[in-house]
Amino acid sequence: QVQLVESGGGLVQAGGSLRLSCAASRSIFSANSMGWYRQAPGKQRDLVASIGSVGFTRYADSVKGRFTISRDDAKNTVYLQMNSLKPEDTAVYYCQCKNYWGQGTQVTVSS
Repeated sequence: QVQLVESGGGLVQAGGSLRLSCAASRSIFSANSMGWYRQAPGKQRDLVASIGSVGFTRYADSVKGRFTISRDDAKNTVYLQMNSLKPEDTAVYYCQCKNYWGQGTQVTVSS
């Protein structure tokens, strides 16, 4: 059983930054793409960013230029650097790899 554990969420003012981390219990990242998703209350879970096994990245239009996804396969960890945060970024953020999901970490951006 693989576990994905997110950390780094919290409360921040608009314009601030947070860095999310997702660590896997064993090495599954190196050959697989990884993604960060988010889900706001009453809304569906949407892709925020993904990174392929060779580093190709993809971002939702709403976060382009503000968020950066990266990976460290040696540490079995994927990161999401979030800058210039907006209240509409408030959501639970989930890490995903293949059919595995983390438990989620809350990000709240106050105006």
